[in-house]
Amino acid sequence: MIQAIKKLKSVFVILGIVGTIFVPKVSYAYPVFAQNAYQNPREATGRIVCANCHLAQKPVEIEVPQAVLPDTVFEAVVSVPYDTSVRQIQGNGTRGTLNVGAVLIMPEGFKLAPKDRLTDEIKAKTKGVFVQPYSKERDNIFVVGPVAGANKKGELREIVFPILSPDPATNKDVNFLTYPVYLGGNRGRGQVYPTGEKSNNNAVTSTVAGQVASIGPGETGKTNIVITTANGDVTTTVPSTLEISVKEKDTVKVDQPLTLDPNVGGFGQEETEIVLQNPNRVKGMIVFFFTVTLTQILLVLKKKQFEKVQAAEMNF
Repeated sequence: MIQAIKKLKSVFVILGIVGTIFVPKVSYAYPVFAQNAYQNPREATGRIVCANCHLAQKPVEIEVPQAVLPDTVFEAVVSVPYDTSVRQIQGNGTRGTLNVGAVLIMPEGFKLAPKDRLTDEIKAKTKGVFVQPYSKERDNIFVVGPVAGANKKGELREIVFPILSPDPATNKDVNFLTYPVYLGGNRGRGQVYPTGEKSNNNAVTSTVAGQVASIGPGETGKTNIVITTANGDVTTTVPSTLEISVKEKDTVKVDQPLTLDPNVGGFGQEETEIVLQNPNRVKGMIVFFFTVTLTQILLVLKKKQFEKVQAAEMNF
């Protein structure tokens, strides 16, 4: 009996290890496609590879400080706006809420801020959001998602990336310059898998040219569309979650959509700039402005003193 219990424990341990290795966490689900297929998510043309799977275009927004000092933690705030009332088709064919994901490409040398450098405010903003480097070689590129696009109040939640700026004093590959920052963000599922296969988040199209003979119910709530061609009838099965866009006796062509496009998401790119500011330059500017201000004050005092002398001489 004892040996049987030990064997059973061993089985559970092995299953746990296998599950940890082979069952990805939800936060890895979307970025892992790009991470496994591309060494760099930004192509030479400037296109971010997420657009290869998310075909529809939607806007994204990014906000970073205009300038940062070396070895400083700051926030890169990403917003992926969309209508929270819409629902997308999930992988199992049911309708569900949209998730959002993003890839943030910072200049080389910028890294994910360590936990011991985060303030309580930043910790609160990043709670529940798992941000990870794109790879060991690309630790200046960060990915997140999928995360819920809206919180419990139905409000869009911004994604906050805690970033640590580099220090040219310790990193000779970094200089005090203006650097570009690139963002790619998506909401909802893609239309194409990395393998090239279409997902179920697409309109169903006709495989033949002909006339719609009938539209009737199929198995498990699905709809059968029968198209009459010169070689006979061809039946196309449409999932229950899709809305039919054709009617009986319509003439259809090859690849013509038979349903409305179910996709409610999309991908967008945005870019901005950030300045790695030299602290000595900031100090120099402060000294300069202080000197100018002091000079102006002295000039005003000198002018008033001169006016008093002139007034005294006139009275004399």
